[in-house]
Amino acid sequence: MTHMVEVTVFASAALVMALVAGVFLAFSDFVMRSLRVATLTTGVEAMQQINRKVYGSVFLVGLLGLAPVSLGLAGYGVMSMSGPAAGWIIVGGLIYFAGTFLVTMLGNVPMNQRLDHMVLSAPETRDYWQVYARDWTRWNHLRTAASAIGSACLLIGLVLYA
Repeated sequence: MTHMVEVTVFASAALVMALVAGVFLAFSDFVMRSLRVATLTTGVEAMQQINRKVYGSVFLVGLLGLAPVSLGLAGYGVMSMSGPAAGWIIVGGLIYFAGTFLVTMLGNVPMNQRLDHMVLSAPETRDYWQVYARDWTRWNHLRTAASAIGSACLLIGLVLYA
């Protein structure tokens, strides 16, 4: 890659990671707290709808699109870069992939799928909602931090590289 293309790719990936972190932060900061204090059916139904609508969103393109990009950046850092900038690029890509993408696929998505199939008036829904809201939010805190830290690492790598 030419220097300008590299800088553009690093900066773009860092920006999208920061945007993903912002969405996750909103959920960790106030969306899930609001849904937890709403009536059971309101909170569950709202989260079911959010989880259904995310599939057609620009957010999902960024979240999932960054998975191969982050691995590609880490690989590029290993194969084609040297010095401190390479380390920051590698770490940023790997943190995003493991802490955001893998946590989403292995933690949050299975919980979303289970919630989606629950009947609002069923007693097991009430019991699961308490577990869901607590555990889903914990996983989301991790995704928030990983996205933000991944973005920061890419920016530090970019500054050192540029």
